[in-house]
Amino acid sequence: FVQSNGAEMDYDIGGFYKDKVVFLTGATGFMGKVMIEKLLRSTDVKRIYAMVRSKRGHNLQERLQLWQKEEVFKVLLSSKPEALQRVQFIAGDCCEPDLGIREEDRRLLCAEVHIVIHGAATVRFDEALHKALAINTRATRLMLQLAKEMKHLESYLHISTAFSNCVISDIEEKFYPEHLPCSADKVLALSEMVNSKVLDNMSAGLMGSFPNTYIFTKALAEDIVLKESGSLPVSICRPNIVMPADKEPIVGWIDNMYGPIAFAYGAARGVLRVICVNIDVHCNFVPVDYASNLAIAIIWETSRKKSQCQQPAIYAIGNASNPITNGAFQNTMLNCRTKFPLTSMLWYPYVLNVTSVWTYYFLAFFLHTLPGYALDLVLRVVGRKPQFGKIYKKINDSMKLLQHFFHNTFRFDMKNTYRLRELMSPEDRITYNFDINSLDWDKYMHKSVRGLRIYVAKEVDTPESIAKGKKLMLRLVLLCVVYNYLIELLATPVD
Repeated sequence: FVQSNGAEMDYDIGGFYKDKVVFLTGATGFMGKVMIEKLLRSTDVKRIYAMVRSKRGHNLQERLQLWQKEEVFKVLLSSKPEALQRVQFIAGDCCEPDLGIREEDRRLLCAEVHIVIHGAATVRFDEALHKALAINTRATRLMLQLAKEMKHLESYLHISTAFSNCVISDIEEKFYPEHLPCSADKVLALSEMVNSKVLDNMSAGLMGSFPNTYIFTKALAEDIVLKESGSLPVSICRPNIVMPADKEPIVGWIDNMYGPIAFAYGAARGVLRVICVNIDVHCNFVPVDYASNLAIAIIWETSRKKSQCQQPAIYAIGNASNPITNGAFQNTMLNCRTKFPLTSMLWYPYVLNVTSVWTYYFLAFFLHTLPGYALDLVLRVVGRKPQFGKIYKKINDSMKLLQHFFHNTFRFDMKNTYRLRELMSPEDRITYNFDINSLDWDKYMHKSVRGLRIYVAKEVDTPESIAKGKKLMLRLVLLCVVYNYLIELLATPVD
């Protein structure tokens, strides 16, 4: 693989990306959008081919035009109004045996692309194994096969997760094939021999000690990268749980309700009232702009040392040297309730924390299930569709799925990531900042809660809206005190 211009590579990251063609999967995801925005805003990348799934009745060009209205691109378009013209959607689907890419598009990619970023994944912890395997593991193999046909490939980045090896607590920036119950080869071969239902029924036996299908199939994907990348210039990025933006492209920006943000939103609305978490366990978060900046820098470094690579390098990013506990996260979020109250609260925002699963289910019956039934009854009376029963079932299911992470502290080695930052110029360290050790968690959490209010709850960011939320909170306080008093009376044993 050679550089397209035959010249020595520029030392700075911006210079490396000049006139490059990028192929990116997972473009419509949270981190994918942030990476595209940052590349367009901070570099002179020539073109970004973004693989997206086709939707019936929706033209790809029309879907791209909708990005002009998205909040994440406002800063970019204010300085570079034509920037999105450098993005071209390519129809594809990681569920398809051939990635669903048309033959003419494959030829185009193989002739033009310099950089590949494979970030597409299903992140649902309870995804059916056959689907998670197709999207997270098999598609990784197919992407590597496609990359081997690219004439000008300079760098390939596989986006994994810091938890791909969470069957152990001290995780280094290396591969761990020894922890897999069976190799990716064997699991993929099995998936071709049996139908989806049979494969899903075999999930528990195949996964071994891996806690869910997402983690298991991402671990298998790393096994694919290790064994099948060959001489490709490949690296792996392992971000921790990706959270709202710290600074870029917009402070606090987020467009999903996965993981901690879903629980924070539930608490902010007064829907979530009890959780089962060890408050002394460390959270594992990274702002999306830090994760995106690291990925962009890894691609640059991979291209610089591609002739020296014996094995794909792995770069992790987390907060091991700048930790925050579950308890500190919970307290900071709750402290923000008076600063950024929602106008759509159903109950006063508070959360009881327990460490016993059985205690959680007992309290959840009184604090979640019973109020849920009552609210659904009211909705039926007024002619609306009940919803809270389903919401609380989803909360209980999510709590069960996350127990492995709520009660275990993981320590992530980041030597390669620290070394990469040292190689960067002082200017690039500012432009592509991923120094999580300098992050002020208290200030960051305030930004995140404000972002949650604006971008998830869709509430206007005005003093009038804040005042309205505070008035609602005062009314809910009294109701909350009365209800909790009644619960305590019911739970107190009679002598």
